[in-house]
Amino acid sequence: MGNLTGSTDFCLVQFSASQELQWLHGALFLLVYLGSLLGNLLIVLLVSLDRCLHTPMYFFLKHLSLLDAGLISVTVPRLVAGSFSHRSCIPRAGCLLQVLLVIHFAGSELFLLTAMAYDRYVAVCHPLHYEVVMGRALCVRFAVASWGLGGLFGSLYAGGTFSLSFCGSRRVPQFFCDVPALLKISCSTDHMAISVSVAAGVVYALFCFVSVGFSYVSIFHTVMRIPSLQGRTKAFSTCVPHLTVITTFIVTGTAAYLKPVPDSPGLLDLLVSALYSVLPPSLNPLIYSLRNKEIKAALGRLRWRLSHSRLCEGRP
Repeated sequence: MGNLTGSTDFCLVQFSASQELQWLHGALFLLVYLGSLLGNLLIVLLVSLDRCLHTPMYFFLKHLSLLDAGLISVTVPRLVAGSFSHRSCIPRAGCLLQVLLVIHFAGSELFLLTAMAYDRYVAVCHPLHYEVVMGRALCVRFAVASWGLGGLFGSLYAGGTFSLSFCGSRRVPQFFCDVPALLKISCSTDHMAISVSVAAGVVYALFCFVSVGFSYVSIFHTVMRIPSLQGRTKAFSTCVPHLTVITTFIVTGTAAYLKPVPDSPGLLDLLVSALYSVLPPSLNPLIYSLRNKEIKAALGRLRWRLSHSRLCEGRP
């Protein structure tokens, strides 16, 4: 009954026991993954190449897209491969890496969304000081802090989780290695390491939630004092994409982590987890591209450059 995790793989849950349905689920998730990956990488490309998008808001958006591309790449490709091969087991090292990277990207994204809320607060409430306050140095510090804090919490959670013993079933009640699911199958009675990590994570999340809440309370208070309807609409429109993104991230994450982990998860339980790990990275490119005139204009300029370069090279 010792710790046997060093020689035994973990087995993840499939969405269906039917091989035909596994193929179908694999194909659907593959399409979602490719669409999300291409959308996020396109935003990174546009922001990097188009000088008109070299502003704090789009600087943060580029990093958000990188985090989204990383988050969905940690879980979905493994799910797709398992669905097509009908093999759901993952090595211990691969499971540890999934825990580390999922927490890393999610933790980094939470802080980055908080920084984006502060950016919108300065833009709406202190527009005359915006360029001074949101200088490049501060934006870079926010980005470095985001990636650094995510890596710190990823390491804490992965180390705390895999310091536990797994002496019974290695069947993880989840389609990817997640902390609550691994705690469910652990036979350790001493959870001190992971408890400290969870407590630090709760404090971190509360700090981000309070900061975002303060930013938007101040934004709404300022916007409601704008005399013209057109001015209020314009101010609100700059915040709608970010507010939609952070609401989706918080709601799906809360639903995934606060619900009890069942012994045998049903399709609904797996779908809730899929919403948390798949929905935000897939929706964010749509939210920022469909409603954003600057992104559309940058895409048009990129198309013109590509077509112009082909004409210069004599291509049809």
